[in-house]
Amino acid sequence: MKVAFRGRVALLVALLVVAGRATLRAEIRSKSKEIIVVEPKDLPEQAQVGGNSFFLFSDDHGSTYLYVEQQQGARLTTFDVTDPSKIKLVSSVKLESPETFDFVRPLGSSAELIRYRDNKGVAILELHSAKKPFIKVVSGLTESGSTQSLGERAFMMIDEPYNYVRAVPRDFQVIDISIPSDPVLLTTVKQVKHRVVKDDTGTTFLLGSDGLTMIRRPSVEEEYKTEQLQTSQN
Repeated sequence: MKVAFRGRVALLVALLVVAGRATLRAEIRSKSKEIIVVEPKDLPEQAQVGGNSFFLFSDDHGSTYLYVEQQQGARLTTFDVTDPSKIKLVSSVKLESPETFDFVRPLGSSAELIRYRDNKGVAILELHSAKKPFIKVVSGLTESGSTQSLGERAFMMIDEPYNYVRAVPRDFQVIDISIPSDPVLLTTVKQVKHRVVKDDTGTTFLLGSDGLTMIRRPSVEEEYKTEQLQTSQN
């Protein structure tokens, strides 16, 4: 009986330790609660991996997805970021021909032009099914120069030098000035390569060396939800 009791005590202690660790992983909030910093460790495991490029895409159904190039082009990870308070992993797929690439610009309403580094050409990220993106290499392309749009359904590849400007990693610091006389450094995000903002919810995404960091603005999120609700009722 004593052995069983000791076992239950040990289990209880272990659960308390785990609970304590969970508390330590709480979100970073400003004093006014107007800013919430969500670190990589508080997001899905796949968000805890660094990357070279990412971009946001909104489909026709009101959903928004964040696509992240990871592992030097060996993996493409997709997150559903429609609701910043509930980031969900959609997929993380291994790419067949791993090469580091960057997202360049939209091609129409359901595709994104990507460019491989070191003048290794371009390809198209097909997004008709936003949850199941895939990369399509354009057959017959012999040049890797600059591109020019021809409306939403075509583009020209121009035989001229393309000067790629590589992103320089920089540290980003988030400062809380809720009380101007007592400014507080909330966090430092290391070696950020790219930043993108979801305007409707005011969410900022930072792609750093430790993975994905998200900065939320709850008041903007609530305003957006209210607008969406009013629109649906009209």
